[in-house]
Amino acid sequence: MTLPRDNAPARPSPATTLNRAPHPDAGPGDALPDHPDFLWRNPEPKRSYDVVIVGGGGHGLATAYYLAKNHGITNVAVLEKGWLAGGNMARNTTIIRSNYLWDESSGIYEHSLKLWETLEEDLDYPILFSQRGVLNLAHSLQDIRDSKRRVHANQLNGIDAEWLEPDEVAKVCPIVNVSPDVRYPVLGATYQPRAGIAKHDYVAWGFARRADVYGIDLIQDCEVTGLDIQGGRIRGVRTTRGPIAAGKVALAGAGHSSVLASMAGLRLPLQSHPLQALVSELLEPVHPTVVMSNAVHVYVSQAHKGELVMGAGIDSYNGYGQRGAFHILERQMAAALELFPVFARAHMLRTWAGIVDVTPDASPIVGLTPVEDLYLNCGWGTGGFKATPGVGWCYAHTIATGQPHPYNAPFTLDRFTTGALVDEHGAAAVAH
Repeated sequence: MTLPRDNAPARPSPATTLNRAPHPDAGPGDALPDHPDFLWRNPEPKRSYDVVIVGGGGHGLATAYYLAKNHGITNVAVLEKGWLAGGNMARNTTIIRSNYLWDESSGIYEHSLKLWETLEEDLDYPILFSQRGVLNLAHSLQDIRDSKRRVHANQLNGIDAEWLEPDEVAKVCPIVNVSPDVRYPVLGATYQPRAGIAKHDYVAWGFARRADVYGIDLIQDCEVTGLDIQGGRIRGVRTTRGPIAAGKVALAGAGHSSVLASMAGLRLPLQSHPLQALVSELLEPVHPTVVMSNAVHVYVSQAHKGELVMGAGIDSYNGYGQRGAFHILERQMAAALELFPVFARAHMLRTWAGIVDVTPDASPIVGLTPVEDLYLNCGWGTGGFKATPGVGWCYAHTIATGQPHPYNAPFTLDRFTTGALVDEHGAAAVAH
């Protein structure tokens, strides 16, 4: 089987092929008459819509789909300044899990994980969701205490979470170095068996295809340059393809959310940073799960095609460039070799970066704004991909009803003035 793309993003050319996607099971020269050349239309924008979603990544596409499926709202446009799902959706490392510490976080991520488990059938499109489990390694006594605390909190919330001793870690992932004679010995790990990875491109194509079937307009090469606000209420957007009137506008711009919100006079508590990742050359299947380590500071999985996918923390500087500093990658690879000496002779194939928007408490902002009928979904930092179906479901509910869904109700913008923070800095374990 030949897969169409690996984890690194590659921009399609020319514009007419922006919505062309190869069949997941297609080989070179295969004729597949039952699979269309184009998975969605490439329409011209209409003059007005009931809902305009700004941002055609995973969250924007999932929100559009659930607006139609769950609420019957189909007069919707998704505006994307580049090509569909070409931002962070094409640049993430696809880890999916729900083992967060706080009730508020575990609630929305577990809701999302349950949707992941049936998403392929729901979208009628393969997404290669592989529940291979996630290990979060502990390397110190404090790591052990924090990890066991998180396991107990997860279990109280009905989330599958286990504590593994070093010999049990080796059984789950035999290639992890569990020797006691290393700088950061593995003293144990948390384990979530239902966690895993999915193919990011297929997820985006699946949501886009189903949204298009409902009649939703997916409009590419359409950058929003301004918001039309009259009397404290949103009236529409100004774009590079002309003005578009809207009853409601929903922002889903990830790393550019603060730029979009500033058009409405809103100053968000966000910082945008580059987040880098890399893949190795293609290898035979050798890494059966996902391994994350905060002390060594790296996470490693193996993609369906065979590449090792590695990442760690954000670049410390603020910026909107989809690139980062080389020393970050160098440290990632050094950390990976501490945990996996077997990878010493593997070659790095390519690197890339996305733009993550980070809040002071490392939790998202999803809900209403001071501007009537303007909605906000941002601040997911390094955890946006795993939340894709869950936040799409909840954001669609918020837009359709004008009230937050119970799962996103704790993540309001005003928590930064009330002090009701959801501090996931320590619980997030490592950038993922």
